[in-house]
Amino acid sequence: MKFFIDTANLAQIKEAQDLGVLDGVTTNPSLMAKEGIKGDEAVKKHYLDICNIVDGDVSAEVLSTDYEGMIREGDEFAKLHPQIVVKIPMIKDGLKAIKYFSKKGIRTNCTLIFSPGQALLAAKAGASFVSPFIGRLDDVSTDGLRLIEEMRLIFDNYGIETEILAASIRHPMHIIECAKIGADIATCPLSAITALLKHPLTDSGLAQFIADSKK
Repeated sequence: MKFFIDTANLAQIKEAQDLGVLDGVTTNPSLMAKEGIKGDEAVKKHYLDICNIVDGDVSAEVLSTDYEGMIREGDEFAKLHPQIVVKIPMIKDGLKAIKYFSKKGIRTNCTLIFSPGQALLAAKAGASFVSPFIGRLDDVSTDGLRLIEEMRLIFDNYGIETEILAASIRHPMHIIECAKIGADIATCPLSAITALLKHPLTDSGLAQFIADSKK
């Protein structure tokens, strides 16, 4: 399974890259605003800064919700860097935009997926990635992981190559469960990734090795 980091913070992206496990980055307007990135040119520069840190895919989300606006923004993002993936919302005009970008050879990430039907439509339109938000489903007492299982079954049934990018991951066990049920990618905060490093037996074992070496 690939690991993406879900942030616009350059220091966190670099830390994840330095760990040797990072395959890509996802961002959104909220994450950009959190870092104080405002204005079209500043946002574009920030995406370039991200691309210069990470070796893999970088999702850049459009702000428009109409077809023409998504096409205009997506084309601009795609020209920035070969690593850019245009992030499109799961709406009717979004599907049309995904089809347009697919025909042009521009990769897309369809975001805000909450049902298998939405995922199937996005894949049919030519999305490179679909992003089911499992944490937000859990928040409304729905099993987000079940959605991943259903998507995996449907995609495997028909040989669909669109990658399942599990998003809205809240904790390390989300990552493990997504890996077990076949998500292609998990995008998550750095804290969820580094939490996988930790185990009390590792800490106690290391402490014992160090103590024994001093005897």
